[in-house]
Amino acid sequence: MAVREEKRKKGKAARDKGSRGERLLRDELRALGFTEVTRGFVWNHTSDLVGLKGIHVEAKFQEKLNIRNALDQAQEEAIKRQDGLPTVFSKTSRKPWIVTMKLEDWAKLYKAYLKEYKEPLPFE
Repeated sequence: MAVREEKRKKGKAARDKGSRGERLLRDELRALGFTEVTRGFVWNHTSDLVGLKGIHVEAKFQEKLNIRNALDQAQEEAIKRQDGLPTVFSKTSRKPWIVTMKLEDWAKLYKAYLKEYKEPLPFE
């Protein structure tokens, strides 16, 4: 019985940390000008975050992350939900967010950018 209680506590702690990570990412994206971003409702078949049109967001706030597994999860959910390119936004403590996606998906985004702006992104 104590083992089940321990697992339940760890499960809740992991969910709470995931929710905290989603809120952090939402706030960071809003600060970058993506004001429509809100937390999704997994039980309602949406991404972790919604409001980035054409991007399926899988948010991960973990110290040790298997990025391949996370991208596989994003891929499966993006196919199921038909809500955009599978993309993993990940963060560890005291480090900035990073974004991971398949090369083919990144190429689609960059080609769309070049079609619109006709020149490479400036380094800032």
